[in-house]
Amino acid sequence: MDYPILEFDSSREAIIEPHHLISRIDLPQQCVLCFFNEVIGQVDASETIRTEIVHHIGSEIGKVPVYVVDYQGQPCTVVHPGVGAPLAAAFLEEMIALGCTKFIACGGAGVLNGDLVVGHLVVPTSAVRDEGTSYHYLPAGREVGPSPEGIAAIEATLSAHQAPYVTGKTWTTDAIYRETPARMARRRNEGCLTVEMEAAAFFAVAQFRGVTFAQILYSGDDLSGPEWGSRNWGKQTSTRQNLFWLSVEAALRL
Repeated sequence: MDYPILEFDSSREAIIEPHHLISRIDLPQQCVLCFFNEVIGQVDASETIRTEIVHHIGSEIGKVPVYVVDYQGQPCTVVHPGVGAPLAAAFLEEMIALGCTKFIACGGAGVLNGDLVVGHLVVPTSAVRDEGTSYHYLPAGREVGPSPEGIAAIEATLSAHQAPYVTGKTWTTDAIYRETPARMARRRNEGCLTVEMEAAAFFAVAQFRGVTFAQILYSGDDLSGPEWGSRNWGKQTSTRQNLFWLSVEAALRL
């Protein structure tokens, strides 16, 4: 007998669909899912950047604003996707229902390779599916990948700005406090450069819904050694700000 997580149902229609709850609105199809709450706040508070709140996504953690941000005369939708695969996937679903079809996500990730200095950019080309959400969107499998169009837009943007980056595999997990040494070693031997909590789910939802999606991560805390190294990864202010605007530019290339 299969485990419940392996009981994939290929039915396209669920009992509750995002469009049952959400109506399309007039907003840019290009959307940045930004995990940096403080950067979004700074952009919203800026007197020189034109922003507008056009919607709120509701959940039990409160209302999350959906912004339209002007970048060099072009509008781009921006929203914080929450944290963790289930919530991030649900927010992505709702942004698709609102009318967005072209997505770039930006966030931080732990590194499994200590040679990746804090702040170095990583573009995931596949994600190991060690979370649960992706198994509700795609048949069971070890990995899932982003959209080639999204990767091309990211690489074109990073190259235009001469921003150093690497491409490779990421490990998506649900359990931040169960990243054991043995599992780290296994994923590192499998070729994973980073560990985070959303990429596999994002990629799976995007494939299921037929939208364009890719992600940029910056190298954060270090899990490559016997002890955790925080490297003050959450305080890399300039890295986070720059990555946000690179993501906006990449989204607008789509």
